Amino acid sequence: MRPLFHPAIEDVRPEAILHALSDPERAAIFAQIAGGGSGGTCAALANMRERVIPKSSLSNHIKVLREAGLIRCERQGVEMRNHSRCSELDERFPGLAMAILSAYGWLPREAKAD
Repeated sequence: MRPLFHPAIEDVRPEAILHALSDPERAAIFAQIAGGGSGGTCAALANMRERVIPKSSLSNHIKVLREAGLIRCERQGVEMRNHSRCSELDERFPGLAMAILSAYGWLPREAKAD
């Protein structure tokens, strides 16, 4: 398998973040991953909310989030684990990702406690 592309945090562009989170389904996926709930694996993300996301759509959403620098993906056996890069993003663009998720009403659990 070919390696996955993850941009260095210095190469992450705000327009890429805005594009990635402009889709409500992608924003919901990112909120799930950032919240650390059941969003670790693609299988858990496919069954989130009230409808099942087709595998091809989920793969594309994950790719857009990854290439925008919002998440980091790693293969563990046959599963793909997804992790948010919120702490890195907050250092580069303070509050940007959380402000977008807040506009959707989907703040991760740890952000709601603040």
